Amino acid sequence: MDRIVLTAATLYAIVLLRAGGTFAVGWLAGAGARRSRFAGRISSAKFQRAERAIQRWGAPVVAVSFLTVGLQTAVNFLAGSMRMPLPRYLPALFVGGAAWALIYATAGLGVLELLGGLFAGRTALGVSAVAVLLLALCAVVVFRRRRAASLSPGDGTAGEP
Repeated sequence: MDRIVLTAATLYAIVLLRAGGTFAVGWLAGAGARRSRFAGRISSAKFQRAERAIQRWGAPVVAVSFLTVGLQTAVNFLAGSMRMPLPRYLPALFVGGAAWALIYATAGLGVLELLGGLFAGRTALGVSAVAVLLLALCAVVVFRRRRAASLSPGDGTAGEP
């Protein structure tokens, strides 16, 4: 149990620094964009409505983004660039980051212990399990790339076999 608590606390510190840093970089990028040649575009009424909506309703999105894979950075950057107020952002960061840290500390350690046990007791089974996981990951990547290529407008042959 102590190992899970220590792992969760370490992961929590990491996620707070990483996501908070991404938010800060987004805030700075948004401030820079407001002073650049894009200032006219981002001062439109439509953009300001979107900015107000994110400032008001973005906190649940930030918190839930920690339960997804590959969306956390974009959401935190967007929250910063759209100037989500810190009193709304920080609670979402703390709650979402805690959920992320607990999930990875418990499930992550469980998977590592399972694989460690497989390698220690049955090396061939452990190697096979890792190989199957890698093949599944490769299959997902290939599937997504082929799907994206068939959906993207390229040379006019999109969607053709």
